[in-house]
Amino acid sequence: MKREHYIPFNKEFLLEQQIATICEDPKKVDDFKKLFDIIEHYYHYEAFNLNRNLKQNYALFDPDLTAKEREGFIGKSDFGVFKETLHTVLEHGNYRRIDKETLDNAFKDSDLIGLNLAIDFNAFKDYELYVRGSHKAKETVTKFVFWKKEIEIEYYDRVMIYLNYNDADYLNSKKVKLGKMPIDPGSIILKIFKRVPKNDLETIFPNAIPMMSNTDKLLLWVPGIFGGVSLLSTTVIPALIGMYGAYQSGEAIDLLNSKTSLNQGLIALGILSAYLFRQYSNFVNKKIKYSKMLSDSLYFKNLGNNSGAFYSLLNSSEEEVLKETILAYAFLSRSMEPLTAEELDYQIESWFLTKLDTDLDFDVNDALLKLKSIGLALEINEKWEVISLDKALIKIDELWDGVFDYNS
Repeated sequence: MKREHYIPFNKEFLLEQQIATICEDPKKVDDFKKLFDIIEHYYHYEAFNLNRNLKQNYALFDPDLTAKEREGFIGKSDFGVFKETLHTVLEHGNYRRIDKETLDNAFKDSDLIGLNLAIDFNAFKDYELYVRGSHKAKETVTKFVFWKKEIEIEYYDRVMIYLNYNDADYLNSKKVKLGKMPIDPGSIILKIFKRVPKNDLETIFPNAIPMMSNTDKLLLWVPGIFGGVSLLSTTVIPALIGMYGAYQSGEAIDLLNSKTSLNQGLIALGILSAYLFRQYSNFVNKKIKYSKMLSDSLYFKNLGNNSGAFYSLLNSSEEEVLKETILAYAFLSRSMEPLTAEELDYQIESWFLTKLDTDLDFDVNDALLKLKSIGLALEINEKWEVISLDKALIKIDELWDGVFDYNS
């Protein structure tokens, strides 16, 4: 499994872990807390500006706004700026884009529902999926009628889906049916889900339609066709032909044998019909299971829709940036000499592995650039060091005071 930049611990926990290394000095502990309290507020201010930028440039494509409301943003909403800002937020939040191979595998395989889903991709001008964090869990699935099996399933902790719908003319030319979905052509849909199975990613597409798999079709049609033809040709039809021939020739009809043959044939057809009904019922049950999964996803797993998703994304982005800043500053401040980016990266990743039994790919470059941008770190000859805690408090206070400077 590919290592992620995502840090699966909250900022309060990581802050306490770093404070534990300086607990013998109460003033230093208090200053350290003050420093990151101010930094957190500063990052929150940056997130506020990003949110305003996203909402402004998304409004023209927001399906939750009325047509009249969207008209007011013609010439004001810039798709390019929106997409670039969204990617920035996702990157800061340590989301990663799902590649086409992973998505294709998810379309082919299914862990929980065992059902093929057809998705009309002509509906979308563009679509992207982003994920963050993963874990594995044991689940019990039904393989056949009575056989249940425990399997290990990989889940994504967070999944964001981006869907850019085509305009009305294109949808009509491709005969795309949006059905009862209240989606206006040209809209952009954003949804965030939690705990989505890796091999069932296709279930979060709003236009996914359950279809019979090739196995289901074979189990339904092959026995039906060959069994039906065999029964009719060997029992029912010969009996009917014999009865008709006897009637035409005036011979006595052997009713006992004819009835026996007909009854045997009809019983066999009844058994075959019951088998076919059971196979079709299995497919119907899978559809019900899919509907239940979809309902659970919308009700229990959905964390945000459209412009409402920005708050979840920005909160994740803000927290990830703060965690990286805390760790980079703490490790550099404890070092007796400046460190290269590679040395700092190794120290932090080793700490996670030995202390917290977590193997992750710490985004050291992003952390160092953040420290440098707020004036807490210096790079000299490709080696990094941070200013002292006393100076850092003064520096970050000056940075915050300069945010609202209306006396130019």
